[in-house]
Amino acid sequence: MGLLTFKRGIHPPHGKHLSEHKEIEAYLPKGDLVFPMSQHIGAPCTPVVKKGDKVLVGQLIGEASSHVSSNVYSSVSGTVKNVTPMLTAGGTKVMSVIIENDNNYEEVAPTPHENFKNLSNSELLEIIKGAGIVGLGGACFPTHVKLNPPKECNIDTIIVNAAECEPYLTCDHQLMLQYSKDVTEGLEILAHMYPNAKIYLGIENNKADAITIMKAMLEPIQNIEVAELKTKYPQGAEKQLIYSVTKREVPTGKLPADVGCIVQNVATVVAIKKAVIDGKPLTDRIVTVTGGAVANPKNILVKLGTSLQELVDHCGGFKENPVKVISGGPLMGTALFSLDIPATKGTSGVLCLSSAEAAISEEQNCIRCGKCVNACPMFLLPYKLNSLVLRRDYDSFEKLNGTSCIECGACSFSCPSKRNLTQSCKEGKKQVLARKNNK
Repeated sequence: MGLLTFKRGIHPPHGKHLSEHKEIEAYLPKGDLVFPMSQHIGAPCTPVVKKGDKVLVGQLIGEASSHVSSNVYSSVSGTVKNVTPMLTAGGTKVMSVIIENDNNYEEVAPTPHENFKNLSNSELLEIIKGAGIVGLGGACFPTHVKLNPPKECNIDTIIVNAAECEPYLTCDHQLMLQYSKDVTEGLEILAHMYPNAKIYLGIENNKADAITIMKAMLEPIQNIEVAELKTKYPQGAEKQLIYSVTKREVPTGKLPADVGCIVQNVATVVAIKKAVIDGKPLTDRIVTVTGGAVANPKNILVKLGTSLQELVDHCGGFKENPVKVISGGPLMGTALFSLDIPATKGTSGVLCLSSAEAAISEEQNCIRCGKCVNACPMFLLPYKLNSLVLRRDYDSFEKLNGTSCIECGACSFSCPSKRNLTQSCKEGKKQVLARKNNK
């Protein structure tokens, strides 16, 4: 299979050289840990502990309140200091459990299932649901829901997203290099759940070492193979990845399952392995702390709830004051107002940009060059959608499929006039949704 790709897209500077050769380091938190009850798409969890309670590593502290929700577990042992709203990366306050770490890391006894092939799909889904696993690529959709599509959907393809196309981030790359056995076992669990499906591990060709290792690991296994992807952004976006691998197009308003596909992130697959085979819930994840302002960029195995400030300090702090700090990558991440917020299930990176990296030109008038149109992987008209949002014509915005925008930032990156195209599409989508909810 040659290099696979999608139509349109961009080639931004990748910035991965800062951390792509840094092996994963485990970090033990020093201060209190904060566990927001909403670290996923769907309904927030209900706290099941109260102030003064003693908790263990792997103990349930937030229980899913609906089908589309996800449990939250403590990543340390210690005492619950409070249950109160706390600020998160999105700038909103979320009900959270605050735990004082006793540094003993006493664990709840795990319930391993080494012979997972003896388990039914419903039993495996209950284990995955119970472990609080969500999409660790950043979307944070509950995994048990995604792995249980409507019965009328004939799933014949599972694509595991290891593209990691977002600039600067290298956590998934190092995950494959250092945890290739865990990746393989997670893939085998998916193969057991969907014996009639072909499974592809999609890796961009700028990760040649990961491709070599994973090909060797998967070579003896039937129906699982590496799909080598062309390095291009946003190669890891769900619909673009599906097209790259299968040449199937997911229609507007439809889901991957409607075209026979399920897409999971590679880190999510490892979390599935840990939940099923090791019997452990999701309590940690790998985070890339990087950027030109960081003294020593690293890939860190982080206990969920750890302060982002602690992670930056672990990397030697700042060698210069950052102009901007982002949770995630530069194109789809969220700009932070403070580092005094916790690492959550969706924290793939802490990007600290120097003045040279974060230089933003003043917005100019649109010159109708069409570069945004040529870059958009969703075949939209970003310049037109921008104009409609500025005029608050949200009906026309919706008619031009503005709600199909995946907020990848390709249009803004390619615009010579530095128009805030992605930002206006985000606002348009927000207003369309608000108007529908108010009807």
